[in-house]
Amino acid sequence: MSTPPPARPAGTVAAVAPSARPSVIQLVFREKGALYAAYIPLLSDGGLFVPTTREYRLGEDIYLLLSLPDDPQRYPVAGKVAWITPANASGGRTQGVGVRFPADEKTRLLKLKIEEILGTSISSSKPTQTV
Repeated sequence: MSTPPPARPAGTVAAVAPSARPSVIQLVFREKGALYAAYIPLLSDGGLFVPTTREYRLGEDIYLLLSLPDDPQRYPVAGKVAWITPANASGGRTQGVGVRFPADEKTRLLKLKIEEILGTSISSSKPTQTV
């Protein structure tokens, strides 16, 4: 007669191996207000809030295909999860993740383009989905 494996204490979670490839999310901003609500100027290299119900971990790779208002080009961004807004977050915040842009020249130019689109609204006190 063999003994059963020890039970895990309540509330613990088994470790999950990271996925082999980062997830790909297409993010389309049709209007400046939506881009404003998602842009994260506090991250030195820039970043965006991505609404999603998928579970992510901090530091996890995430690949964005980004479309900006009035711009037919799609911008690929290989970012990392910088923060997580869980389901049922306080203040009615949307569930999702903050994605930090990589520190490279291509993304630096994208950050400048986003800030150019947002213009003076970037310093607005209107609430956003970000920190």
